[in-house]
Amino acid sequence: MRRTFTEAFKVQSVEKALNKSHNQSIKDIADILDVGYSTLTKWITQAKNQTLESNLEEDFRMKKDRRPQDWTLDERMNAIISTAALCEEQASEFCREHGIYMHHVEQWKQDFIQPNQSHSKTPSKGDRKDNTKLLKHENQKLKKELNRKDKALAETAALLVLQKKVNEIWGCDEDS
Repeated sequence: MRRTFTEAFKVQSVEKALNKSHNQSIKDIADILDVGYSTLTKWITQAKNQTLESNLEEDFRMKKDRRPQDWTLDERMNAIISTAALCEEQASEFCREHGIYMHHVEQWKQDFIQPNQSHSKTPSKGDRKDNTKLLKHENQKLKKELNRKDKALAETAALLVLQKKVNEIWGCDEDS
């Protein structure tokens, strides 16, 4: 059975997909929204090509420079300052006008407060190589340890089997 979606739902879905956090995939967003992955990617493509029409916003345009990840530090700081004195409703309106969500502003505020624990920072290529190298080394070490323990367990099992056979053949040794 084919489902039909409103234009508003499509627009909101595309916005949610493009504003996803770094640890979510578009497949995860599609699952959350209960739409097919291919459907969501088609809507994203339509939005980028500006063929996805919106009844809510006639001038809906998906621009790369308006993604929250692409905002400069100055723009982020200005958004934090602009929303700080506003009530929740006005702050949400400000965010809608600028194509962001309130949780982006909150995250930016946390990033400014704790700059060393920035969630939006992706590791550099060199960091990923070093991390991969460390993980491979640790994996190799764990495999060696597991192999050693497997051999010790097999040896113990063999000794128990032999002990039982000796006891069956010559009788129990325990005369205390």
